[in-house]
Amino acid sequence: METTQHPAALTNRRSFMLKGAAVGAGAYGVGQLLADPSSASAHRTRPHGKHLSKGDVAILQFLAAAEILETDLWQQYNELGGIQDSEVPGGSGNSAYTAAVAVLDEDMAQYIHDNTDDENSHATFINAYLEAHGADPVNLDQFRTLPSSTATGAQDIGRLTNLMQLTVDTSFWTRYRSDSQNPDLGDTLPQAIPDLATGEHPAIPRSNADLAPPDHLQAIANTAGFHFAFIEQGGTSLYAGLAQKASSLEVLRILLSIGGTEIMHFQTWQDKAGNAPPLTDPTTGLIFPDLNADGELTQTNLIMPEPTVFLDRKFPIVSIIRPTESKDPAQDAVEALTADGLFIGQSADFFAGAKALAQAADAAGHGD
Repeated sequence: METTQHPAALTNRRSFMLKGAAVGAGAYGVGQLLADPSSASAHRTRPHGKHLSKGDVAILQFLAAAEILETDLWQQYNELGGIQDSEVPGGSGNSAYTAAVAVLDEDMAQYIHDNTDDENSHATFINAYLEAHGADPVNLDQFRTLPSSTATGAQDIGRLTNLMQLTVDTSFWTRYRSDSQNPDLGDTLPQAIPDLATGEHPAIPRSNADLAPPDHLQAIANTAGFHFAFIEQGGTSLYAGLAQKASSLEVLRILLSIGGTEIMHFQTWQDKAGNAPPLTDPTTGLIFPDLNADGELTQTNLIMPEPTVFLDRKFPIVSIIRPTESKDPAQDAVEALTADGLFIGQSADFFAGAKALAQAADAAGHGD
């Protein structure tokens, strides 16, 4: 995919930014543009007297957008299945869904809560860091237009992401258990649960009617468990890929530090997903197989990254994050999340802005 940022793409990228300036709405009629350069936020004192390169700003703006999107989806999970408190406010909980998710682990409610809190902190920090360096933060509020679940516990508000029509790529499961294949070297890994990758499955109930029969609700909770891991493995690779493009050592430090928490999230969720009980959803026909029946490639307790090929097949195998090839990690992330179904129902403006933000981040490099 082309990474050169054209003027039209720049206009669309600006549609994701905070503080609309009194200028034209751009090619897609978007009103929220970059902050006026003469505003106070553009003249804040920069830490250590350092100015961020254009590339570093693009990387951080894309990551701020990604973290806002993550916060939105995790908030929906927390409203139904997480701990309800002032630290992560909003929902009121759904006892039936919470119980189904707890089948994967009795601490799931706390983990969902903490993951939500973490992603919100990432978005808030990155935006604050951008502002402190005179760069524009990111705000996606104009795109909060997707419907909420109507199940008990969920807020009736506009969402950025759709968790009710997901197509979940589960190849991360086999990718981390293979000792001979790596997507960086052109390998395609099989899906651990093919049915999840071939249809639209809800990870939260659309309504209270979805809370029965029990195996259907458990299938929804199982889907959520694998979706948790899919989202966090994506962040694991995204931060590793974009870190290779950072110019500033401090920006590199930010990416490595936040990226490390994404790794911790992924490790947790792939462990819990392995506890999803085998079943056939009586409503959709979705099959969750016994992952321990097919050998080491799907064995559920093999959650440590199996050593595999890296850089070149001539080298010994090594335990690594995969993939980390850094050509277009941001665009790859947008494509993966789109294929996941997270953005079903979003506007053309949203997709144009996401593409342009990703292109700008991927075009970053040392010496910008």
